[in-house]
Amino acid sequence: MLPAPPLNVINPQSFVPHPLLRNPHVMTVVSRYWPRRPLLTGIPTEARLFSVAPDSKVLGWCHWQTDRRRHPTLILLHGLEGCGQAHYMRGLTRKAWQARCNVIRLNQRTCGRTEHLTPTLYNGGLTGDVGAVLEELSSQDRLEEFWVGGYSMGGNLALLLAGQSTPAPRLLKGVMAVCPDIDPEVCVTALEQRSNRIYHDYFVNSMKRRIRRKAKLFPGKFDVSRLAAIRTLRGLDDAFTAPDGGYLSAEDYYNRTGARHVLAEIEVPALIVTAKDDPFIPYRIFENPALQHNSHIILMAVERGGHCGFFQRRQPSEDRYWAENRLIEFIYVQEMRKSR
Repeated sequence: MLPAPPLNVINPQSFVPHPLLRNPHVMTVVSRYWPRRPLLTGIPTEARLFSVAPDSKVLGWCHWQTDRRRHPTLILLHGLEGCGQAHYMRGLTRKAWQARCNVIRLNQRTCGRTEHLTPTLYNGGLTGDVGAVLEELSSQDRLEEFWVGGYSMGGNLALLLAGQSTPAPRLLKGVMAVCPDIDPEVCVTALEQRSNRIYHDYFVNSMKRRIRRKAKLFPGKFDVSRLAAIRTLRGLDDAFTAPDGGYLSAEDYYNRTGARHVLAEIEVPALIVTAKDDPFIPYRIFENPALQHNSHIILMAVERGGHCGFFQRRQPSEDRYWAENRLIEFIYVQEMRKSR
């Protein structure tokens, strides 16, 4: 059983942004680079490879409770060009483990220096990978209660998984998403704006380096000579991500992988945390009728939080990472409802 909940359970009004971080860009960057103490000290960690396709494996960093079968398991998904070592992945892991959950920080395909584990690239529609992990943990480890939480692209993937008619959702107890790009086309267009150049260029340069590493590992699979002429994320997705994932084009990829299509189909508790000032996840994508009519989904939207920032004013009862704390509260509330 999870411990007693912190104050302000599932209350979006509890977020009071740090007074010096009212600019969304500053909020986004500072929350990422603010120094945090070693988050996983004293927490047992096990590296595990999961087979997600005949030629592909993904790496998960597993943190088990002493009797893992008696506790819910939270699988965490990182965002675009992230990995299981991202600060938010480690921060949420510590809190969930202390709340008596098993936790798995999952690297998506090729991420976290795992390019050698698969000839393919990751993409925003690989719900089958998460489903394969759930199935393995269910059949081999005999675990029964699963939560999936994700940030940005990982958040969209969690929602997409919950809304699809695949075997995996039957294992889900709930999903959580922080600033999910449920409409990738709109979000990529926002990234292309001049004001978001710092983020856009970071993603482009990081993806180019990853593709070059992949090309060395799998000669002849990727034509890196095309990279020099590509200047945009859309161009990279059109030339590499989409065809590698079986999509016709970047447009087809963006359209088919957006969770906006399946929000109405979600039948497990789902929490979406977002900020109305997110620089490249425009709030208008959440003005979706399914978010108003699907009683399984809770949308928590705050005025100022940046992209996955939510760095709050000092509080007596919790640390500064407000969104992490709300996700743990959500699991607690749903577990308590189940036990009544």
